[in-house]
This record gives sequence, C-alpha cells and structure tokens, in this order.
Amino acid sequence: MTSTTSKRKYLDPKVLDSIKRLDLRARLVVEGFVSGMHDSPYKGYSVEFAQHREYVQGDDIRFVDWKVYAKSDRIYIKEFEEETNLKAMLFLDQSESMTYGSERTKFDYGATMAASLSYLIQQQHDSVGLTLFDEESRTTLPPSTSRAQLNSILHHLTDAEATRKTKIGDILHELSDRGGRKGLIIIISDLFDDPETILSGLRHLRHVGHDVLVFHVMDRDEVEFPFERMTLFKGMEQMPELLVDPKSLREAYLREVQSFEETIRKGCQSLKIDYVRAISDQGLEIILTSYLAKRSHLLKGGRR
Repeated sequence: MTSTTSKRKYLDPKVLDSIKRLDLRARLVVEGFVSGMHDSPYKGYSVEFAQHREYVQGDDIRFVDWKVYAKSDRIYIKEFEEETNLKAMLFLDQSESMTYGSERTKFDYGATMAASLSYLIQQQHDSVGLTLFDEESRTTLPPSTSRAQLNSILHHLTDAEATRKTKIGDILHELSDRGGRKGLIIIISDLFDDPETILSGLRHLRHVGHDVLVFHVMDRDEVEFPFERMTLFKGMEQMPELLVDPKSLREAYLREVQSFEETIRKGCQSLKIDYVRAISDQGLEIILTSYLAKRSHLLKGGRR
C-alpha cells in the first residue's frame, strides 16, 4: 500500500479540520495541543542541547552532529529543548479483540484516532511516537518531530496485523521501566484485560512521572448487547466459542460491562488520568473535539 493510500485510510480530513478549528478557538496553539493536556507550562524558545537521535529522511541537516558522524560513521541529529518541549507516545492496541466491529473494527477506529492525533501533535511542533502492542510491544517508533515521522506512523498503522492476545498491564509496566524523559502517554485500547492489572500498570506510569490519557474504544454491540436470537459467539484471544441464548445473558452481561467501565473510570480519576470512552460508531471528530473542549475549559478555570 502506498504512502498516499495510507494517508487516505487513516487521516480523516473532517476529523483533522474539526480539531484544528477547536485548537484555534481554545488558544491551545500557544501552549501546544499536548501541553494543554497536562500541567507543564509552555517553555518558550530555548537552544539548550537535549539529546541525540538517529537521522531519518526529512530531518534538517543543519542539526547533524558531524563530530559524532566522524567517530561512528553514523548520522545523528542534535535535538534541543525547543524541539523536545514535549514528547507524546501513542500506544495502540493491535490485539485480536480489536478486530471486532459491527460497522468498522475497533482497530480501524483506533488507528484513525492515532493518525489524527499524530498529525495534530506534529502541527504543534511537538514530538510524537507510536507503539503497537498486544501481549508484547510489536512496533515502536520513538518520538520525533521529523517530517518523515508521520509517514512512518501511517505505514506501521496500515501494516499492523491484529491476531494475538493482549496483556495491557504488562506492557504498561514495561513502558514505565524504560526510563527516559517524562512525557504524555496516550493509550488507545478496548482494555480487554483484568481491570486491576490495567490500573496497576497505569499507576506505575503515573509514579514515574508520565501524564496519561486513556481512550477506551468499544463497539456498540459490546455496550448494548442487542442480540435476540440463539447466537454463536466466536471466541477471541484464545477464548472458546459459545452457543447461547443472548436474552438470558443480557442483564448479567451489561452489569459486568458497566462494573468494568466504572472500575477503570474511578481508578483513572484517582490517579489523575483522563479517561474517555469512545464508541466506534461515534464520529471521531466529535469524540476528540469534545474532549479538547473539556480540557480547554478546565485549563481556563485553573483545574486539572
């Protein structure tokens, strides 16, 4: 699939246009979209050296460290505080359960969200990276401000295959243990895991100083369980198939879903983590702009 086709698939113009208009209305351009989602103030211009990273096509060659190149024969870029004012890392679940969808799959919805946020973050001159995960981290692109980064993100989103189980809690602990600079972690997942395990991982992220935002992606069928006739439910992530009368299960199922969501929501609230439920038949531009409007309102009111 070509780069142009990838962009058409996951960069929804309506979503991007809505977010950009909201961004201007809320004056978040000044602080950057991402810095508007956590407590760090806009630092302004700075030329203090921050770190090296490997050169990728599209980087400005003015920032190549030729001394390092002479010693190692490898090309590295010098990053400065202005470029690395804030690092955002998108974590997108590519486990098998994300392939479910009554209209569009949860993965396609999450990938469009990830692509849209990547585009906007780069428009604000902040750096963005991507990790695709299931029971392991499958693909990781470190945060970058380079022009080539968005194309790399779109390429990996397009090529991702969702076939395995998920272990979100383990992935979050692994991320927390990596160290490095604190930043914003954006998790996009159906959270198909034990809630206490998930919250333990989220707690670890907060403990090491990251700001965290969780987008809980669900399908309308999972929220409302509309099935009427005897139905064969296909097991995902190594779960068995079940032939059941859905009417007899509906009440208990909905109680479990509501209890799960409430546990995650309250846990996030106690950890000062933003939790957003996103149903995959809802307009993505509505989900994102509503969230940004809420954040803007809280910031203007001086609340987190």
